[in-house]
Amino acid sequence: MTRNHIEVWRGRVLPSGAERIRFGTVLRGSLLPILVWGGIACLASFVYDPLVAAALGGLFALSFIVGFALRRRAKHSVRCSVYGALGGVLDKSMAGF
Repeated sequence: MTRNHIEVWRGRVLPSGAERIRFGTVLRGSLLPILVWGGIACLASFVYDPLVAAALGGLFALSFIVGFALRRRAKHSVRCSVYGALGGVLDKSMAGF
């Protein structure tokens, strides 16, 4: 923990419990990876073949399904599993850039 975290905690700025996050907030926080992968898929479809963009989408969907299943196996709620799987796929996919 950093000094800032401790000061924020003592100042009672943080909520007392868990806060619900809307799906729009998750997407807004992930806007850059969505735009990057959307651009790559469009470029691949234009330059090569729509099948390449479909394969890229299938890889993304497979990664999402695996992340969702792992979170559900760890006893997370469905909402938490969807948000976490989407955020995890977008976060890990941008690690190479």
